[in-house]
Order: sequence, then structure tokens, then C-alpha cells
Amino acid sequence: MTDATFPDWFFDRDDPTSDGDFYRAPRLVTHIDDGAVRAVGELYRELGIDGTAPGAPSVLDLMSSWVSHFVTPPPRLTVLGMNRAELDANEAATERVVQDLNGDPSLPFADGTFDAVTCCVSIDYLIRPVEVLAEVARVVKPHGPVVITYSNRCFPTKAIQGWLATTDAQHGEVVSRYLALAGGFGPAEVSLRTPETGYRGDPLWAVVARAR
Repeated sequence: MTDATFPDWFFDRDDPTSDGDFYRAPRLVTHIDDGAVRAVGELYRELGIDGTAPGAPSVLDLMSSWVSHFVTPPPRLTVLGMNRAELDANEAATERVVQDLNGDPSLPFADGTFDAVTCCVSIDYLIRPVEVLAEVARVVKPHGPVVITYSNRCFPTKAIQGWLATTDAQHGEVVSRYLALAGGFGPAEVSLRTPETGYRGDPLWAVVARAR
């Protein structure tokens, strides 16, 4: 479990100051457009982790905000993010946890707590992603999916240099490598969830892997 296979500069950021300061002011906006938001919700439904799925799935939404992009939210949704006001505004949430994963990558949950874990358009900000995903492998139930989505938008001063230096296609390879190094997951599948042609909105990619 190490990030050592990446260059030394890979996890540097233009703005290395406290993330707590950067995210102190609430941002009650969506960071992707409506088409990309729909693609996220459709993916969650396709994977059987939203409120239409049998068995009342319990989901952890990492690096979350005031909306989690489920068309029909799961009956048990834990949101973990940086800003209390944003999390309090998330009407789908049943539990809220304020935590800076760059400061502490450990997750405050028991082994096998969740049926699925999601992370929407935020993986590019993690400076210790392998440690975080190793924790995800611990808290998700066997065969449960981790669903990591990303677009071509970010706060460039807070995104890691390795993300900014790679293409959208390479981002899927980067996230897949994180998951392989974290251990505990089967093969990752990378897919473009918005149309390749004739689509003018924000693109959305997904990387999905299941816990062993």
C-alpha cells in the first residue's frame, strides 16, 4: 500500500495550504452540468445502489457536498466531506461526517459497513489516494462497488500535479492504478458515461471496481 510508484512531484499541488481554509466557505453549486449529473445518477441506478434497489443499500459518499446526484437516494446514505454547511444541506443524507481525508485518510467506520462507496468528481484532490482507497476496501462489503466518477473540471490549484499533467483518458489509468495499489478490489472498469459524439456538455467518466 504505497504511492511510491508515482513520481515524487505527482501528489504536489499549486496550493499546499490547509484544505480546511480553502473549503471553509460553503459552495452550494454543482461542479458538473445537468447532463453529467444525470449520467452519475443513471450509473448509480444501473449498479443497483440507489433507492430503487432491493435490500435497502447503505452507501458512503466520499468527499461529498450538498447534493449526491442520486436520482432516487438510497435509504441509508452517509456523506463525508469538508464543509458542515454543505453536508447539512444534503437532504438525501442520513448521516454526516466532516473530515479532511488529506489530513487523515482513515475512515471512522467498522469493517464491512457499506454496500457501496461513491466518490464524485473529487478523486483529483486526494494527496493520499491509495491510503484512502485501502480504507474503502475495508469498510465496503465483499463484492460491493466503489464508484469513482470524474469530469474535465477541477479547482486547478487544489488538484494534484499528476492529475493536471495527464489526459482525461489517462485519468482512468491513474485511478485504476490507485485501486490496484490499495488492494482488496477486483479489476477496475473504466467507461465514458456521456455520449462520445454530438454531446456538448461536460463529459463524465467512471471507474468502478468491486471489493473482493
